[in-house]
Amino acid sequence: MAASTEAAIPLPPRQSGLVRFARSLALLRESPVGMVGAGIVLAWALAAIFAPLLAPFDPNATILPFQRPGAVDPTTGHTFWLGTDKIGRDILSRIIYGGRRVLIYGPIATAAAYVVGIAMGLAAGYFRGWWDAVLSRVSDIVLSFPIFVLYVIVISTYGASGLNIVLAIIFASAPGIMRIVRGLTLDLRNRDYVAAAQTRGEHPIYIMLVEILPNARGPLIVDACLRLGYVTITIGTLGFLGLGLPPPDPDWGGMVNENRALAPAFPHMIVYPCLAISSLVLGLNLLADGLREISIKD
Repeated sequence: MAASTEAAIPLPPRQSGLVRFARSLALLRESPVGMVGAGIVLAWALAAIFAPLLAPFDPNATILPFQRPGAVDPTTGHTFWLGTDKIGRDILSRIIYGGRRVLIYGPIATAAAYVVGIAMGLAAGYFRGWWDAVLSRVSDIVLSFPIFVLYVIVISTYGASGLNIVLAIIFASAPGIMRIVRGLTLDLRNRDYVAAAQTRGEHPIYIMLVEILPNARGPLIVDACLRLGYVTITIGTLGFLGLGLPPPDPDWGGMVNENRALAPAFPHMIVYPCLAISSLVLGLNLLADGLREISIKD
């Protein structure tokens, strides 16, 4: 019998998630904007991790009220680099510790919203039919409300706490993520590698998680960075409205709310917390721009 003329063509090995991540980091070095954003985010992350070492004072300790930036504590000789607030707490220490709360609850809430939104979007885009109809209508109903109104309704109803903030962000953000994932899935489900997996008899969950989701990672990573910036602003705004994380631990938005009446005479009490929020959001947006460049090259 003649040998078959069709030679088996070996498929390239699938790159692991660690390899793809390392490749993305290498590409990020080619984006100056992305590197600046990554540096800002990394600086805040390190400040939050090493807050006990970096903060010059206890963030909740009452020392000397109404001290301007650069004032010196006559008792200890320590400098209030950013001044103190109306009850004498060191602003620099509160900003450093406040970054911990933002960098804990922000990523947790964003990641949880992505888990829910990705699950909904994959199911709607892959199965279509009544799955798509039901999930799309649910997302349309939620998205018809102003997002911030949903935050206020949920937190006002169930109280201000870290858990309720996370739940409110999931409830308000998951439908938007679902729409993005659904659109990507509708496009990717018609690719040859998905058809090959279906021919092999792979389970739909395997196809969605292994064949479709990794190939949609570029737009989702960029959106995640941008969405994390929105969540940072949301946490700060809720704190300003008195609906944020409960005191006495520092919260950037709460710091602005506590001292806003004194802003004309002591602007440093609100300027520095606002700069902290703005810098972190700027870093996340620049990082998203860099990752967008990576997704084009990768």
